[in-house]
Amino acid sequence: MKARILFVLIAATSFMAACKSSFPVAQQSGKEDMAYLVFVGPLQTYGNGSKPVQVDVDGTQFDAKVVKPKTSNRKGTQYGVAPGRRNVTVRFNGEVVYQKQLFLSSQETKIISLP
Repeated sequence: MKARILFVLIAATSFMAACKSSFPVAQQSGKEDMAYLVFVGPLQTYGNGSKPVQVDVDGTQFDAKVVKPKTSNRKGTQYGVAPGRRNVTVRFNGEVVYQKQLFLSSQETKIISLP
């Protein structure tokens, strides 16, 4: 009798373990639907971020700091924009220094290198 109960218990445990493996392993949720821009360029031109550049993303304008390329991953300020196809124009001292149409994916960080 004890052997039969033990067998049923082991069989039930095995069955439950097999059923659990059919559930999804992981699901991502709660992440913002945003893409990010980081602006990098030579410090002798852009003055160590003290002189901001003017950025226009599909008509929305803001000022952005420029960092040197080696520190962009650690210290670069990221600017959040909506993902999708975007027209990005960067001006410095009234001159257009960067203009391009970009496709930005959700949670992507795009590093924009300025001359």
